[in-house]
Amino acid sequence: MGCKVAFIGAGSVGFTRKLTLDLLGVPEFSDLEFAYMDISRRNLDMVYELVRRDIRANGLKKVKLTRTLNRRAAIRGAKYVINVARVGGLDAFALDVDIPLKYGVDQCVGDTLCAGGIMYGQRGIPFILGVCRDIQEVGAPDCMLLSYGNPNAMLTWAANHFGGVPTLGLCHGVVGGHRQIANALGIPVQELDIICAGINHQTWYISVKHKGEDMTGHILAAYLRNDALRRTEKVRIDMLRRFGYYSTESNGHLSEYVPWYRKRPDEIRDWIDLGSWINGETGGYLRVCTEGRNWFETEFPRWMEAPAAQIGPHHRGHEHGSYIIEGLETGRVYRGHFNVVNNGCIGNLPRDAIVEVPGYVDYNGVNIPRVGDLPMGCAAVCNASINVQRLAVHAAVHGDDTLLRQAFLMDPLTGAVCTPPEIWQMVDEMLVAQKQWLPQYGDAIATAETRLASGNLLPTRDGYRGAARLHTRSVAEMARDRAAANKQAGEADKAQERPPAKP
Repeated sequence: MGCKVAFIGAGSVGFTRKLTLDLLGVPEFSDLEFAYMDISRRNLDMVYELVRRDIRANGLKKVKLTRTLNRRAAIRGAKYVINVARVGGLDAFALDVDIPLKYGVDQCVGDTLCAGGIMYGQRGIPFILGVCRDIQEVGAPDCMLLSYGNPNAMLTWAANHFGGVPTLGLCHGVVGGHRQIANALGIPVQELDIICAGINHQTWYISVKHKGEDMTGHILAAYLRNDALRRTEKVRIDMLRRFGYYSTESNGHLSEYVPWYRKRPDEIRDWIDLGSWINGETGGYLRVCTEGRNWFETEFPRWMEAPAAQIGPHHRGHEHGSYIIEGLETGRVYRGHFNVVNNGCIGNLPRDAIVEVPGYVDYNGVNIPRVGDLPMGCAAVCNASINVQRLAVHAAVHGDDTLLRQAFLMDPLTGAVCTPPEIWQMVDEMLVAQKQWLPQYGDAIATAETRLASGNLLPTRDGYRGAARLHTRSVAEMARDRAAANKQAGEADKAQERPPAKP
């Protein structure tokens, strides 16, 4: 059952390696062809060598693995394209976090919504449209794009509405929350049936059942009884208390999508926990990504000397990608939660929005059932973010900095912290600082440079590190716990960073 799978942004060791090995765990996929593409030759070579070692050690002689710096060459003839790219790398990511901090916008992650997520979308959308053009011109007929890139909803929106390529946005947030709820309730996860619906990173567990019994009303009490969850999930618990349904995304992520928990620096620590970055640390994901990259680059020779990964059906992870391709190619039914164009699936969210909803995959394709209306309050939270996403997507596609500034204005946290003049100046700074990745904004960037050079600027908190920023460890510091450092560097799933909480 040989076909070609292209990885774009393959220098990401966690996603690329794990997804490749997951696919090879399907018995029918022993003769797949993989094409790895990245703009970093060094990172590409390291991941390629690591996976090639794994493939050889497992005796998979029919698998073909190639690498290239040419995106079009990687996509040529591919039936599936998997996007795991971070446009601008960690250099741009640091700007997404640090510039908003000067204006008081304190983000934990900054890759989905808020100031950082909006700018990440401005870099990523032209890129994803380029991927779509390559797919249309040189990909296999009916090639599908599976996008793990963030901001997931914005990239998936652009690819489907403007790129002309059938695209699924994939995320593991629903899976991580499912496990957490099951642990809190003291129920085996395989016995707890869930339905989630909403938008990426703001999806709600609207149905939680155990052997037919609705458990939704028991979740808050279970979390409040659990000392670890009561400490680490304060924002999610508060949202559950006020909206009646639990949200998929981590405490730190969720805190930056709404206006209430990170707008006052002296109160941010009341809502977060610093035991793990994902619980709300300022710039936490930037820190662990930086540490993980530095560790992998330094320790790569040791990784090559370590035992190869085991490949097989019992060693597959929980990422959707391999199961979707397995369903489409073998006909085995896979049920998951995917990001798709709404088209009426959720009745009280806009039809053009990208929603995260249940879906089924088999020979017949990806099939999305109708969910109906979300609870009114949950829909209101999602709609606030959808308005930002729509403005940001159209801004990126058309290079319209007025729409971009309006997206910042309408963003819940940014709007709660900043005045309109501050937002205008912040956008000027971010456009100028990231101009190498924003070719669609040439004229707007030139005008912004002139304004910034005038000297007539609003005061900012230069050098401000935020309410809860931690030290980025050196390789030497990480070497004190090699097992933890290796796990962090190779982890594909942000949600896995937290140990499961037991009842």
